[in-house]
Amino acid sequence: MATRRIDVLRQDPELTEWLESMESLLRADGPERAKAVFRSLRDYLSDENVIVEEATLNTPYRNTIPLAQQPAYPGDIAIEERIENILRWNAMAMVLRGYDSGTGVGGHIGTYASAATMLEVGLNHFFRNRSADYGGDLVTIQAHAAPGIYARAFLEGRLPRSRLENFRRELQPGGGLSSYPHPRNMPDFWQAPCASMGLSTPSGIYQARFAKYLENRGLKPANGGKVWVFLGDGEADEPEVLGTINIAARERLDNLIVVANCNLQRLDGPVRGNGKIIQELERSFRGAGWNVIKVIWSGEWDPLFAIDHEGVLQARMERAVDGDYQMYSVSSGQEVREHWVEDDPRLRRGDPLHPPRRPRPAQDLRRLPACDADHRPADGDPHQDDQGLRHAGLRGLQRRAPEKEPRPGGTRGNRPSARHTAR
Repeated sequence: MATRRIDVLRQDPELTEWLESMESLLRADGPERAKAVFRSLRDYLSDENVIVEEATLNTPYRNTIPLAQQPAYPGDIAIEERIENILRWNAMAMVLRGYDSGTGVGGHIGTYASAATMLEVGLNHFFRNRSADYGGDLVTIQAHAAPGIYARAFLEGRLPRSRLENFRRELQPGGGLSSYPHPRNMPDFWQAPCASMGLSTPSGIYQARFAKYLENRGLKPANGGKVWVFLGDGEADEPEVLGTINIAARERLDNLIVVANCNLQRLDGPVRGNGKIIQELERSFRGAGWNVIKVIWSGEWDPLFAIDHEGVLQARMERAVDGDYQMYSVSSGQEVREHWVEDDPRLRRGDPLHPPRRPRPAQDLRRLPACDADHRPADGDPHQDDQGLRHAGLRGLQRRAPEKEPRPGGTRGNRPSARHTAR
C-alpha cells in the first residue's frame, strides 16, 4: 500500500521522501516500530497545537489480514463446505416446514445462511470445551441463527428428526425446539439466553468481566476460557450494545470476542442504505478501545488487488454504499459490471478489474463481492494479539485454501463478522 501511494504522489518529492522513509522503517523494523514513530509524530503535532482533522478510526474497506499473512487452513475446506451446504438446507427446510404446518409459526432463514461459515470455522477450529487444563468457552450465537445450530445437532445425532419437525412447537407430541436459545427451555443444549435484541453483547461483557473478577480473587483458576458473542449488524442499533462496549475496554477483557455478522439486512429492510455499517461499527468499537479485524472480501479479490497499482479498485469500494451491495446481490453480472465501472475507463477491460490476459466473465463478477462462503479469509488468526474483537463486517471467515486456481466467489450473504477483543 505504501508503494502504491508513493507511485501516486511522485509529483511531491518531499512527501514521497517521508513515505519512502516510513516504508523502509516498516520493512526493516516491522509494524510496531512504525506505529511508535507515527504516534510520536502525531503527539508532536498535538503539542504544537496542530489539529489533525483528517484523523480517522477507519481502516480501508478490505480484509484486515492480507493474504500473505493468512495461515494455512487447518481443516479440509471441501468437506467443511459440503457439511455447511447440508446444514443450510436442513435449517431452511426446518423453518419452511414450520410455516407450512398451518400453525402460524416459522422463523428466519437469512441469518444462519450468512453466519454458517463463521460458526462452522469456530465450531471446528476455535471454540473449546471445558477440560482439566482449560476453563471452557461460552458461545452466544445470534438468536435467529438457532435453526442452523439445531441442524448441526441433528447431523451429529444429538437431536431426533421429530424435534426438528416441531421447530417452535415445543408442546407437540415427542417434543419440539424452542424458537431461540435459552437454557431454561433447553438446559442440556444452550449455554446462555440471547433472544432479546441487543442483550447478548452486554451479557457477554458481564460474563467476561465476572470471570476476570473470580480469577483475580483466586475463586476461579486462571486457565483460560473465552466468551464469544455473535452479533447482528441490525442488532447493533440497540442502545444496549454500543452503550456497554466501553466497559470491556476499561476492564481490559482479553477473554472476550464479539463477531459482528454484517449481512446488511434487518427485519424491515437494509441495515444502511446510504452508509457502510462495517465502517460505522469499526469506528464505534475502535473508538471505545477495542481491537478490530475486518473480513469483507473473498479470496477471489486478492489477484485483482495485486494488479491494482493505483488504488482504483479500492477507491471504488470506498465509494459504494451498503445499498449498492444489496442491489448487486439481485442483479445480473452485466448489471453489476456497468454500475461498478461508473464510466471510469480504468475499471473496464484491460484495466485493474479486467486483466488483459484473462478477462473476467460477467457471471464471475457478479459473485466476486461475496465472502460469507469463503473460509479462507475467515480463519485469519483470531488471536493475532489475543486481545481483539473479530469485526468481520463479514461475509465469511478467513482461511487459506491449498494452492490452486482461484474459484469463483461463493454465495452471497452476511459479511463476516468481526472479531473484537477489548485490549
